[in-house]
Amino acid sequence: MRILPVFSILLLSTFAFSQEKEDEYVSSNPITYEDRVYKNYIASVKFHIIGAELTLPIIDITDGRLVLSFDDLEADVKDFYYTIVHCDKNWNPSEDLNEMDYIDGFSEEELDNYAYSSNTLQPFTSYQLALPNEDMRWTLSGNYILKVYTDEGEDDLVLTRRFIVVDSKVKISADVTRAFDIKQIDSHQEVDFAINHKGFPIVNPMQEVSVSIMQNGMWPGMISNIKPLFIKNERLEYDYQGKIVFSGLKEYRNLDLRSFRYRTDRVAEIYETRDGTDILLKSDEFRIETPYIYEMDMNGNFFIENIYERQEDIRADYALTTFSLSTETPYENGHVYILGKMTDWQLMDKFRMAYDDKSRTYKTSVFLKNGYYNYLYAYVPFGKETVDFSTIEGSTYETDNDYTIIVYYKPFGGRYDQVIAAYTLNSIDN
Repeated sequence: MRILPVFSILLLSTFAFSQEKEDEYVSSNPITYEDRVYKNYIASVKFHIIGAELTLPIIDITDGRLVLSFDDLEADVKDFYYTIVHCDKNWNPSEDLNEMDYIDGFSEEELDNYAYSSNTLQPFTSYQLALPNEDMRWTLSGNYILKVYTDEGEDDLVLTRRFIVVDSKVKISADVTRAFDIKQIDSHQEVDFAINHKGFPIVNPMQEVSVSIMQNGMWPGMISNIKPLFIKNERLEYDYQGKIVFSGLKEYRNLDLRSFRYRTDRVAEIYETRDGTDILLKSDEFRIETPYIYEMDMNGNFFIENIYERQEDIRADYALTTFSLSTETPYENGHVYILGKMTDWQLMDKFRMAYDDKSRTYKTSVFLKNGYYNYLYAYVPFGKETVDFSTIEGSTYETDNDYTIIVYYKPFGGRYDQVIAAYTLNSIDN
């Protein structure tokens, strides 16, 4: 992941994303301190606050729990282990801390909560992990990485997930407006905010306080290391006109796969095969020239559900789902990807589309579990990791987006970056 400086302006819906090479997964695959799956038999990874499936894994230090869930499509039982790593504000391991500084309990534990799929055509093993638990608890606020790995050791990674522990000390007030720059006024959104730290002494705000902002839980598109523009008594103001700017995008495309028995509005055909279920979706169209239309979405997220079954973790099934995007001519200098939380916002090979001359569409087929999904199409130039949403989707300032503001604090002589506030606001409801 590339950390963007404060004055980076996200032009043309462009972000820097990491690229996965699923066919090259090996045990020596090095850890990246971001959301990533390292084994191609792992699917449907979710990490959120317990009881709130669409939330970000951002939790108060004194209250609440997070839950991780995922499926192993090889459908056996493996010896998985987990640990957590404290990170600095830029998602690098905190060099001045050791495990005993931030973990109460064991630094490594076995992930032994699993169940076999039931009444599904695709067999799998479902795993769940709740944190904190009686074996492992965090003691400090800050950024963390959850690592899951096999019994071969931490170098044989299964998946990694980011989460944030907040020790609230200050208050955030914020607003989302149209971009100040006339060139972006119709396509971008600007975030202005202030930090009120009454009763919490901050000696040198320019050195001790840093802020990161992300749109719709998109870690790779985060703007980081933002410093205050004005310092007034016990208030820090961040009203950078034309600087803290995000592409408005379009509302996310919706896909309802909560049932494989009937066709929802995006489903063209459903086929039962010897190996399971195949679903052919209706072809999507480019939206760059279409006017903004509000449509309720989940801002890129997804949830697992089978409308006919309870216990979705083991009774929701999988289907090989074929996406298609219509265009008369393919791109000569780039790829088309599907992106959303279901891809971890990564450029994954299985979500890269190939052009079919006969149907004049980009296509790809992926295994998806019963559920409801959001996604966008992105253009990526050959040899680069720069993602452009606007070429296919377009971008408007009216779009409904969530913005999460995270405040880091490291006083003079401090050993780690604390998180002293986190606040999420909506561009329409703010």
